[in-house]
Order: sequence, then C-alpha cells, then structure tokens
Amino acid sequence: MKKHGMINRDIAAALAAFGHTDLLVIADCGLPIPKGIQCIDLSYRIGEPSFLTVLQAVLEDFQAEAGFIAREITEENPEVESGILEQVNAAYITHDELKKMSKEAKLIIRTGEATPYANIVLRSGVIF
Repeated sequence: MKKHGMINRDIAAALAAFGHTDLLVIADCGLPIPKGIQCIDLSYRIGEPSFLTVLQAVLEDFQAEAGFIAREITEENPEVESGILEQVNAAYITHDELKKMSKEAKLIIRTGEATPYANIVLRSGVIF
C-alpha cells in the first residue's frame, strides 16, 4: 500500500502519465466537463471536498510550472483566490478562456466546491 503522497489510485495513476506541458484542471462542482476529457469526481456533498484542500493535496504530488485562474475570482471569491496564490504562481485569464483551456486538459478533478470561479488549470512541469 502506498504510504505517502496521493493515495487516490485514479488520481495517482493519471498524474503518473503526465508529461511536460500537459494540462490538469481542478474544478468546482459547476465547471462544465468537456466531452471526452477524463474526469475524476471527488465530490460527495456541496462543499466537500473543498477546492483548496484538493489543490494542496495535488500540488504535494504534482510538479506544476504554471497555473491559470479566472480573473473574475478577484471580485467574486477573494478568499479562494488568496488560498490559490499562497500555493501557486498563477496568471489571470478570463473564465471563458479557462473553459476553453479545459477542453485541452488531460485530466479534470472535480471537487465539491460551490463558490464562484474556484477553478485552476495547472500546466505540468518537469522535476529535473
């Protein structure tokens, strides 16, 4: 049995298959999931698990070279924005651009988060 890091076997397997520049989306429960994109749905009730909890757990096991968040988060959800910026150096894009980027993702992890614009696109980096 795995002792450290991501213990969700579906997420661990998916992350192991990532290469440099592949895209990973961590999403709130309202973000549309594009057809044909693998989605691991962790939600089990409104708000659970939270976006920031999942983001932290993923970043402990995933090398991100860049992050992208919707600029609308600044007005609509500053608490989650602050939590994101504590963990990731993120660039701002529009929410529509974020949804377009999600169509290129290798994986979307859906959380139970039910606050506005609690989504991020992470671009995979390299560990060397």
